[in-house]
Amino acid sequence: MAQITVNINGRSYRMACEDGQEAHLQLLAEQFDAMVKQLRTSFGEIGDQRLTVMAGVMGQDEVFELRNKVSVLEKELEGLRSTRDQVMDRVKQSEAQLVLQIDETSRLINEMAERLGGL
Repeated sequence: MAQITVNINGRSYRMACEDGQEAHLQLLAEQFDAMVKQLRTSFGEIGDQRLTVMAGVMGQDEVFELRNKVSVLEKELEGLRSTRDQVMDRVKQSEAQLVLQIDETSRLINEMAERLGGL
């Protein structure tokens, strides 16, 4: 298990993560720190703990919104897949009908050729 030090709100925190995930954890910490800084800019000095809690809630709000968007997109994707399946079924039916029509046309042409050959 790897360990890194991240800086949030001017303080260092030692954190553990899976090997190979150090850069990802560092990026997450930097994004969280940016939220805290944004809140400090907006609200001033309201206390470190309050800023951290507000940033955490903002992060959870973003996660909530993204989950809702993913849910909507998954439903839309399922609808598109269903439509695609229906279209593919119609294409197969049309191809089958076309094959039958070509066979019938071919039969009629052969029949006419035989009649003309007998003249």
